[in-house]
Amino acid sequence: MKRTSRRQFLSSVTAAGVVAATGSSTPVAGKVASNDQITVGLIGFRGMGMGHVRRIASNAGAKAVALCDIDDSVLARGAATVKDLAGNTPHTTRDFRDIIEDSSIDAVVIATPHHWHCPIAIPALLAGKDVYVEKPASHVFHEGRLLVDAAHKNNCIVQHGTQMRSSPVTAEAAEILASGILGDIKVTKAWNVQDQGFAKPIPDGREPSGIDYDRWLGPAKLRPFNKNRFHRTWRLFREYGNGDFGDDGAHDLDMAAFGLGVSEHPVRITAHGSNVNPPGYREFPDNMNVSFEYADGRVLIYEDRLFTPYGLHGVDSGNAFYGTEGYMIFSRRGFFRTYLGRKEKPGPKSGESGRVGTPVPSHMQNFLNSIRTREPTKTGAEIAHRTSALIHLGEIAYRTRTVLEFDPETERVTNSPKANTMLTKEYREPFGLPDRI
Repeated sequence: MKRTSRRQFLSSVTAAGVVAATGSSTPVAGKVASNDQITVGLIGFRGMGMGHVRRIASNAGAKAVALCDIDDSVLARGAATVKDLAGNTPHTTRDFRDIIEDSSIDAVVIATPHHWHCPIAIPALLAGKDVYVEKPASHVFHEGRLLVDAAHKNNCIVQHGTQMRSSPVTAEAAEILASGILGDIKVTKAWNVQDQGFAKPIPDGREPSGIDYDRWLGPAKLRPFNKNRFHRTWRLFREYGNGDFGDDGAHDLDMAAFGLGVSEHPVRITAHGSNVNPPGYREFPDNMNVSFEYADGRVLIYEDRLFTPYGLHGVDSGNAFYGTEGYMIFSRRGFFRTYLGRKEKPGPKSGESGRVGTPVPSHMQNFLNSIRTREPTKTGAEIAHRTSALIHLGEIAYRTRTVLEFDPETERVTNSPKANTMLTKEYREPFGLPDRI
């Protein structure tokens, strides 16, 4: 498989990245004075990223100084938003390297399609910049290890876009779990049950004007433009995304890991799924069940059904945390309920503390606070890697139809050479990543 060597990678990254990676200069991260605005470059913001543009532009402690996107209309809309909210006109570019090369920029926010997350985040970290990266942090498993190592290289701050870790309802749930009223949590379940519809296959066509399609493809194979493989529905194709499992499902997987309290990778993974909707419109199943077993016997279960108009336990995206004395039903929509004992007597529920708030703004604020204090974020690089690893290992188990035996220490599958090759991927040059940092 064609890979980029460490030397090739460093030579293709910006000069600032090379300096930081080789340790010949102090990284720029951590240089923000308590009374200075944090300068931020935002990369990719047609969807979720536009919300990040608004949050940064309206935050008195930060300044959106640069915007990057491959779509000129998106760039114009982002620049107008910053001007309207903050009064400044940010620099705009189609090339993310312009932001990484700018030593005056403290942090970057990345909300591109999944296949671009690490090829941008890792050079940014090697340039000494702090990074907020949307979920999943990595497109394939090996990228997550590189992300962790790059963050450690320069003691950079990383925040993963699994915002429920910063939600007030999550803090309430954590107190209940820690109280022991549910006993020991032995099994958790995550589910994503939403009717996503489907896109009918269409022929290739001409790329729209005002976009840099080659740069959008980036590490992916060069292929003709197809509307289904572009804005929004790129998530349905493995070259760019991780399906619903790795998109909305990432939030629910992250909460399941939070409820289970794990701090390592699973050791055994099984998966099965199918497509009950018409074939050909997606490269992922529209229903999936995955089980992750940990070394101490705890189990995390994931389920999605993307063709139904109803949820599970009345929740479309949610979790169940099963303890030895009771269980909790947790909703990403902002509430939980607990049930105790054999008769499932109602126990503590959300809202009793009087806490209010939404997770997304506080998650970004947590990132900005950590840039100043250098304290860990709610979802640092290690958590981002572990959560994203669940997506990748579950997908590999599904595709290989193998019960994967996984070694958390070596981060290798021990019973399937084919599965090991799927921990990484081939990149289109010059957008590759190295084997190690």
